[in-house]
Amino acid sequence: MPKAVVSEEKRRRRRPTRGGRVLSERLIVDTALRLLREHGSSGLSARRLGLALDCDPSTLYRYFRGMDELTLAIGDTLIGQALSGWSPTGDWRDDLRALGRRIHQAYVAHPQAAVLTTSRVTGRANELAADEAVLGVLRAAGLPVAAAVRVYHAFIDQTLAFAALDAASLALPNAALRAEDEVWSTYARLPATTHPHLAEAAPLLATEMVLSAYPSALELLLDAVATRLAAA
Repeated sequence: MPKAVVSEEKRRRRRPTRGGRVLSERLIVDTALRLLREHGSSGLSARRLGLALDCDPSTLYRYFRGMDELTLAIGDTLIGQALSGWSPTGDWRDDLRALGRRIHQAYVAHPQAAVLTTSRVTGRANELAADEAVLGVLRAAGLPVAAAVRVYHAFIDQTLAFAALDAASLALPNAALRAEDEVWSTYARLPATTHPHLAEAAPLLATEMVLSAYPSALELLLDAVATRLAAA
């Protein structure tokens, strides 16, 4: 049976760990992000967290019901980092562009954590704030609620999908990542007689395909929204 989660206030009154630190949700999440960065997803466990925090692993279950709840908290923390410092300007296109790029960058900055969390729905405060912000921008732009929901769906799924794709590449070992990038340069050696379009595009592919396509995809989505608004 999972242990009952103790309120944050009561946790703060507990004794420090053997290392002299007072545990909190934020400290545990920050430590989990560090372990993911250093060891990958396979390195995140209650035992390893306990060692890193100098506490008994069972203590962590006073803060999270299990590792899955900790995973959701990690995802919500990344969304919170994306929202930090953002505020609407009143220009719907600039606001959506900024939100999309911020969310994408927050996940890509922690690729191992992104691989674990981009497909999850946390229902936590930061995720709710991000959803409210996107829908608010779309409604203020003039979209009816049903259209706003459809665009929101496409916007957030596109952002998280590209974040997952780009993060998965960055989470590869350096040698594998370099090898993938170098494959694009081999296209220049393809004969135009058999692959005319690839041969023609090879120099551009070599520089374009090693970059994230998210900025371009985002602009295409924003163009579609602008067209819909103009038609309305």
